[in-house]
Amino acid sequence: MSENLHVSSNHPVDAVVLWVDGNDAVLTEKRNNWLQKEGKTSSHSGALPTRFASKNEIRYCVLSILIFAPFVRNIFIVTDGQDPNLYEEVETYFPEKSGTLKIVDHKEIFRGFEQYLPNFNASSIHTLIWKIEGLSDNFIYFNDDMILIRETKQEDWVINNRPLLRGEWRFPPYKKLAGNYFKTLINKNLRNNPGYQPRISFYIRQWKAAYLLGWRIRYYYHCHTPHSLNRRSLEKFFSENMDLLEKNISYRFRDQDQFITSSLAYHLEIMDGNRQFAKLNLVYFHPYYSDNRLKRKIRRCENDSGIKSICVQSLDMISIDVQEKIFNFMDRTLNLPERG
Repeated sequence: MSENLHVSSNHPVDAVVLWVDGNDAVLTEKRNNWLQKEGKTSSHSGALPTRFASKNEIRYCVLSILIFAPFVRNIFIVTDGQDPNLYEEVETYFPEKSGTLKIVDHKEIFRGFEQYLPNFNASSIHTLIWKIEGLSDNFIYFNDDMILIRETKQEDWVINNRPLLRGEWRFPPYKKLAGNYFKTLINKNLRNNPGYQPRISFYIRQWKAAYLLGWRIRYYYHCHTPHSLNRRSLEKFFSENMDLLEKNISYRFRDQDQFITSSLAYHLEIMDGNRQFAKLNLVYFHPYYSDNRLKRKIRRCENDSGIKSICVQSLDMISIDVQEKIFNFMDRTLNLPERG
């Protein structure tokens, strides 16, 4: 890590948050219509209801940025004709930040690619966020289930006007690739299931991004945490590789053949000489963990000062008891009134 940290107001940093309110009846109907048009059902791994379910995580995400990343200039919320209506709370508790919360409709970033709208796929939408009008050169990418729990400084994200790359080196996910190959072979040929698709892998799709750029022996893996990305490097790469851009955004629902754009961005940085690496500093709440394991994770968040963020994936699938414990933990952390 460089000893000459350079943080300047001349290089602002914005945050971008992808959000959808799956409880919206209009959006649900639109999604179901497109599932039918594409011959898919809600059991398709890219269209599971939990991918769109909302427990108001967006509120905690936005408030956590305002509290624990006060250097952020604007918070862009990318959505499809929706609005989380957080303005009043931001105005009340952060009057100096009023006006910094901005809604970006999918129509803005899909301009020129309207044939792929509507789109219900975070991986496709993620590929185009660098097109947000007025976005800072370096920005922090969040999903709405990523929440900061401790103070961060600009140099935790950007050093010498370049992104800090938070992750770890790994070998390619050969076991997962081989497992998917044999599962597909068995299902399509022995079980007479021609439409079978293996579970979409976060690891494989990161590896796909690295592989596209020529990586073969290893890749730089990141986890479910906010990521510092560079708008200009993404713009340059995609302007020179429009076919890859268009293929990746052409899927209305998440697909195993897509790559993850944040992984692409990280590897572009490394290829351009960026060696600003940092360890992962998050706790991941997975709905398939046991209640006791989730409770232990809450205690770790409370006691380990090195943990800066959490990802609460598919909160709707976690037991009500643990949901309440997670919400109360977040309320205490953000100094909000706890639930009764």
